[in-house]
Amino acid sequence: METTNIICITCPKGCTLEVTHEGDTVVKVKPGCKRGHEYVQRELVDPRRMIATTVKIKGGIHPLLPVYTSAPFPKGRIRDLVLALRTVEVEAPVSVDAVVLSNVLDTGIDILASRDMEVK
Repeated sequence: METTNIICITCPKGCTLEVTHEGDTVVKVKPGCKRGHEYVQRELVDPRRMIATTVKIKGGIHPLLPVYTSAPFPKGRIRDLVLALRTVEVEAPVSVDAVVLSNVLDTGIDILASRDMEVK
């Protein structure tokens, strides 16, 4: 058995949870609410994060377009995602929530625009 301290990010409170586990199996969590206990289980098995970054845009009023993932992205593949997004260039105009890249890295997750971008 191993004990790990994990900071819960499901709410702004940011509780530090002391997690006793055997591999991916959670034995005990203290303290914490129900959401914290669910978060710990997901974090041990398949940690994911929402990602917000930018991609190049051609003909826009700004050189970069802010984008985000449509769902939490696998934490271990974030570097691959960022490297893939470096090669993306979209054409203005773009509307907020427009799909910039579908099914990125075969994860079933889309990259969406987080603002409108008008033509220069």
